[in-house]
Amino acid sequence: MVRARSEERRGDIVRAAVEVIAERGYRGASLHAVAERVGLTQQGLLHYFPTKEALLVAVLEERDRWDTGGGSRASAGTWRLDLLASLVDYNAMRPGIVQTFSALLGESVTDGHPAREFFTERYAQVRGEMAAVLRAEFGDRLPSGLTPEQAAPLLTAVMDGLQYQWLLSPESVDMPGAFRSFLTLLRGAPEVP
Repeated sequence: MVRARSEERRGDIVRAAVEVIAERGYRGASLHAVAERVGLTQQGLLHYFPTKEALLVAVLEERDRWDTGGGSRASAGTWRLDLLASLVDYNAMRPGIVQTFSALLGESVTDGHPAREFFTERYAQVRGEMAAVLRAEFGDRLPSGLTPEQAAPLLTAVMDGLQYQWLLSPESVDMPGAFRSFLTLLRGAPEVP
């Protein structure tokens, strides 16, 4: 009972941190603001997350769990191109999570940022997963002649780049539609109107 309540409280804190980071960015988000949002003192929050960095890692891990339906990063065999399109659709329904992830990703490129290692490792893993997805769909060569390993960083860049464009101008950028157009481009087939 106590453990379940503690896990529930940790979940509340992580959700509040997502909101605060989405509003202020990681550097602008304070433990005090997160604590206040869940009705704790900063000292009370530190009982659950001893540092701001520990809370940040929990936020990033939670975001990945949401994307994979639980557990940690999905194994390469569980993704297909049509499922990636569904993930883009899902992201279009949760701008706060996408904004938080994008803000943290952008900030993580600076020296000494606590999420830099997380994103570096995550992108290495994601590129490997995307190469496996492309290999399952196309074999050793895409219709363009690229290998799955050559196209994997491009697929990843399109997914994340569309998120930034959509966040900046959601009324102008149809993120799911643009991603489906990119899949048509990958497949080398004419787009059906």
